[in-house]
Amino acid sequence: MKAIKAVLLVLGLILLSQAIATHVQAQNFNEKTSMTFSQPVAVPGNKVLPAGKYTFTILDSFGNRNIVQIWNEDQTQLITTILAIPNARLEAADKTIVEFRERPADRPQALKAWFYPGFNYGVEFVYPKPEAVQIAQAANEVVPAETVEPTPSTLKTVPLIAVTPKGEEESLAKHSQRHRPNSQQPSRRNCPRRRARFRWLHCSVRRASSSDMV
Repeated sequence: MKAIKAVLLVLGLILLSQAIATHVQAQNFNEKTSMTFSQPVAVPGNKVLPAGKYTFTILDSFGNRNIVQIWNEDQTQLITTILAIPNARLEAADKTIVEFRERPADRPQALKAWFYPGFNYGVEFVYPKPEAVQIAQAANEVVPAETVEPTPSTLKTVPLIAVTPKGEEESLAKHSQRHRPNSQQPSRRNCPRRRARFRWLHCSVRRASSSDMV
């Protein structure tokens, strides 16, 4: 009897420690991030964020989907709720990294990915298919897309694909496999040409402190 109680106690402690670790990890990644854009930025849903300060938060994560909310600076106004999928980098950065997709000179750059400080993973934003086709052609990149424009109630179920620069569809799994980091892929630090391409767009970010949390 005592042996059974001891085993149950050990199992309980293991489950508790796992639950605590999962909660802490979720808290770390779900903390809000303040971003300042010096130029307008396009986001999914045919929306453009004017130059200014914004707060990004992750509302929910499930499977290979993340629901991201974009607020005004003090989180008194929700601007948009959009869908994102997991993305990864070869190395974790000590600061927030925001990436953009190239677009024609007369159009604002499109938000591509957001990587949280201290993690080598982040999220890549998903665009409605018509927008994804245009961005893929302009940026010469494969862009994750929603087959139909989602509503708040269908964000968890809307079918997802990837769109190639030629406008062809491919599976999201193939896109994710292509972007999985490995030791042969260059890190962001080794890509000066890519940084130079977006040097006109200044984006400053900061991790929100506990006193900023809502």
